[in-house]
Amino acid sequence: MTQRTPPAADRQPLDVETMRAGACRLLAEDAKTPTVSELETLTLQLRAHINVLVPEVEQAAGRLPYDDIPRYCALACVGEARMKLSLEPGPGLHGGIAFARRLSRVVNALCDHYENLGGGHA
Repeated sequence: MTQRTPPAADRQPLDVETMRAGACRLLAEDAKTPTVSELETLTLQLRAHINVLVPEVEQAAGRLPYDDIPRYCALACVGEARMKLSLEPGPGLHGGIAFARRLSRVVNALCDHYENLGGGHA
């Protein structure tokens, strides 16, 4: 059975606040060093957020004129996000934290584009 994406009018806006909260966990100045287990969970969560945000940002950007600067910037961010998803963390806890921080910045950037391009509203 093929899963279809519901029309935009039937979809709920993304929970950007929750996504940003997860992303900010490692980016805060007073961020605590996560355990290996916490880091694995957070990294999976960040990857999932990116996988949800990418098509939403792409769709919103696609509604803009071809030569529109916000469209270009959003699609560049989508390309960067896809590239980051294809990478793996470096060795050890510090390599994993550095990788998760990069994913966190991507989540924040995609959330910015999602909100700036209409936040799920056509």
